Amino acid sequence: MDFLSEEFPVRSLLLGGFSFGSWVGLRVGCADARVSELIGLGIPVNSSEFTYLESCNKPKLIVQGTLDEHGAWEKVEQIVARLPGETRLVFVQDADHFFAGHLDELDQGICSWMVERHPELHKI
Repeated sequence: MDFLSEEFPVRSLLLGGFSFGSWVGLRVGCADARVSELIGLGIPVNSSEFTYLESCNKPKLIVQGTLDEHGAWEKVEQIVARLPGETRLVFVQDADHFFAGHLDELDQGICSWMVERHPELHKI
C-alpha cells in the first residue's frame, strides 16, 4: 500500500483479497485511511473471526459461493448483517471456495459493484 500510495498520491485505494487474503486485506484496509473501499472474496468465516469489520464504515463488497467449504453462507449472512456502512453481499449459487466453474458470476458481481460505485468505469 505504501508503494501504491506513492505512485498514485491523489487516489484513494481499494483493497481486496481472496480467502485468507481477504481476512488480511479487510483487516488492514479497515484500519488504513488511504483505503476507501474493500472487497472480500471467499471469506473464511468457518475458521477466522471477522468481528473487526463491525467497526469498519468503509464500503465493502463480499462475494461468497453458496457451497464454500471454508465460509458457510449462513455465517457470512450473520456477519454482514451486523456491519455498519454500505456492504453488499453477493452469493454465487453452487460455487465452491474457488468459484470453480463460476468465475463469470464472480466477475459479474465485482464489475456490477464497481461500475455502480464508479460510473466512469462503464466506459472502459
